[in-house]
Amino acid sequence: MINDATKQEVLNRLKRIVGQVQGIQRMVTEQKYCVDILLQVSAVQGALEQVSKRLLGRHIESCVAAAFTSGNDRERDRKIEELLEVFSRFGRPGR
Repeated sequence: MINDATKQEVLNRLKRIVGQVQGIQRMVTEQKYCVDILLQVSAVQGALEQVSKRLLGRHIESCVAAAFTSGNDRERDRKIEELLEVFSRFGRPGR
């Protein structure tokens, strides 16, 4: 579960990312130098990775930790499988 602090942090970051993407759109419209556009795209990708890391960290702190302390082996195993799936997606080149 996302707590209020994490929710606000993620929303603020996403708003900044929206602004960055709009800036990239303007750069393309104005036919700016390709390398400059690529650098901005890379910055957006990095910002999205930070959002993902924050959300994943919060998920581990709350949902996964709760599953491990619940004593429910089935729920714990489900969370382990879920994490393995998420990590495999994060590790995939060119996601």
